[in-house]
Amino acid sequence: MVALRKFIAITTAGLALAVSSPAAAQFYSEGYEFLEAVRERNGTDATEMLNQPGTTVINARDVSSGETGLHIVVGRQDATWTRWLLQEGANPNIADSRGRMPLHVAIEVGFLEGVEILLRRGARVDVVNSVGETPLISAVLARNVDLMEILLEGGADPDRTDNTGRSARDYALQSGVPPRILATIEENETENAGGDGRIYGPVF
Repeated sequence: MVALRKFIAITTAGLALAVSSPAAAQFYSEGYEFLEAVRERNGTDATEMLNQPGTTVINARDVSSGETGLHIVVGRQDATWTRWLLQEGANPNIADSRGRMPLHVAIEVGFLEGVEILLRRGARVDVVNSVGETPLISAVLARNVDLMEILLEGGADPDRTDNTGRSARDYALQSGVPPRILATIEENETENAGGDGRIYGPVF
């Protein structure tokens, strides 16, 4: 009886796998091919795949890194492909396996135009990666005033903390950090302060 039960269980599992595998394999194959087309800047193949009825490959993720096509093009600082993928429906708020959104990647590589494009197309400005780091914290740590200004104008919160309990403001106040870093945060608050002392700005 025990042997019979095992046989039935194995047979049932095998049948379920046989039914589900073709669809899963097809999705994996299509997603892989789309990401390869993005990496190779093959607009013709990418467009053909996106034009397939009901396709979801625009947000396909690499099985090893978790990256989407948007991560890839932002990482290579490609404004044209970044705009195009977003226009085609790419989600700017999907994280890779390290918890990084495309906005984090743009900050890492110093892609100013990419940051502006992503924020205009709905990227959340205060998203955090796997260590709780916001894009603004990353910009402060990189001492990149230009990136900081874009993020602050987009509504970034300088007091949102990471997993260590430190905020962008805290990092700006640390010893050895150029005064212009903290000044950039304070200037943005002065420019956006309302009459009641609260900070106003767009919310993403």
